[in-house]
Amino acid sequence: MMEIGRGAISKMQIALDEPAQYSLRLEGEQHALNPLIGQQIRLEFLGAIHCTHCQRPTKKSFAQGYCWPCFSKLPQCDTCMMSPEKCHYDAGTCRDPEWAQDFCMTDHFVYLANSTGVKVGITRGTQLPTRWLDQGAIQAVPIFRVATRQQSGFVEDVLRSQVADRTNWRTLLKGDVEPIDLIAIREQLMDSCEQPLLELQQRFGLQAIQPINDVDVLDIAYPVQAYPTKIKSFNLDKDPVAEGTLIGIKGQYLLFDTGVINIRKYTSYQLAVSTRNSAVLVVTF
Repeated sequence: MMEIGRGAISKMQIALDEPAQYSLRLEGEQHALNPLIGQQIRLEFLGAIHCTHCQRPTKKSFAQGYCWPCFSKLPQCDTCMMSPEKCHYDAGTCRDPEWAQDFCMTDHFVYLANSTGVKVGITRGTQLPTRWLDQGAIQAVPIFRVATRQQSGFVEDVLRSQVADRTNWRTLLKGDVEPIDLIAIREQLMDSCEQPLLELQQRFGLQAIQPINDVDVLDIAYPVQAYPTKIKSFNLDKDPVAEGTLIGIKGQYLLFDTGVINIRKYTSYQLAVSTRNSAVLVVTF
C-alpha cells in the first residue's frame, strides 16, 4: 500500500458533474477519489482529534469536529442550527450577533430533494447544490426563497407536516432510488399548506417568503459501480482501520466492498490514507 496523505480530514469536496466528482481533503491537499474507484483503499485513524475551530486536542468530537468548549460557545454549534425556528437572536441571547448577521440574516432556500424519497430541507443560497450533493440526493429543486434562517425554519416546519425532513442513510446506500415528480409534490404542498404559508407571509411580508415556480429539477448522478450487499458501517472509534475495495461514493459516504464510512462524521480526525494505485491526483489548496 502507498500512503497518499495524512492529517486532519474534512468532509469531501464535491463538484457537480456527470457523475459528481469527489476529492478527499487532508490538511492542505485534495486527493481525487473518482479515479480510485475499483482500487484498494485503507483509512487509518492515528488516535488524535484536533478541534476544527481552535485546533486543541480533544478526546471526543462534538458536532463533527469541535471540542467541548467550542461546541458550548460557538454560534454555529447552537441548537438553532439544527432547529432554525428556535432562533433566539431577537431575544438578545445569540452567542455571536455579528456572526448571525452574516450567516442567519441572509437569504435561505427551502427545497425538496429525493435522496431516499421526498424530503424538505433548508440551506443558504451559497450552499446550492453542495447541500444536495452532501445528502446524496438524486433530484432536488428549490421551492421558496426566504429572507432569514429562522423564517426558513418556520416554512420548513409547515411543510414537514406533509413530507419528511430526514434521510434514511441505510436506504441511501442500499441501491438506486426511484425518481419522483418533485414539481407535482411542490404543487400538492402549496395547496395543502396554503393557509399556514399565507399566515407566515402576512407575518413577515410577501418579500420575505417568496415561492419559486420557475426552476427546473436538478438531476444528480453519483460514481457508484455497485452498492454494498450488506450495510456495515465502519466505526473508527472502535476499530481504527477502514479498508476495502472502493466501489462507489454517494453523499459523504465512501462505499467499500467491506462496509461504508461517513467521512463527514470524522471531521478533524487525524487519518493516514493509503491505496494500491500509484496514480493519485493531488491538488494543493
